[in-house]
Amino acid sequence: MAYAILKAGGKQYKVAEGDVIDIAKLDAEAGQETTFSEVLFHADGDTLSHGSPTLSGASVVAEVVEQRKADKVIAFKYRRRKGYHRTVGHRQKLTRVKIKTISFKASK
Repeated sequence: MAYAILKAGGKQYKVAEGDVIDIAKLDAEAGQETTFSEVLFHADGDTLSHGSPTLSGASVVAEVVEQRKADKVIAFKYRRRKGYHRTVGHRQKLTRVKIKTISFKASK
C-alpha cells in the first residue's frame, strides 16, 4: 500500500489514497481539487524514497470535502487567592480533504 508524508500548513501528515484528513484552512471551495507538492517521503511496497527536504517530481492530489471549525479549546488562567481568573476560547478553522492520488516519478 502506497503512502506519503506531506507538509501542509506547517504540519506533516501521513496519507494514503482514500484518506480523509483535516488540515489548516485552504482557500478552496468544496468540490475543488488541490495539489500538494511538498512531499517529504514516499513509500510504495518495497521502495522507500525521501527528499532533502522535499521529493522532486512527487505530488499529492486531494479534493476539498468541506470547510469546518475544530472543537473549541478553552484556555483558563487562574491565580489562587488573588481573585484573578480569565477564560479564553478558540476554534481553529480547518479544511477537510480526501486524498485522491499520490504520484511519484523516480529520477535516477
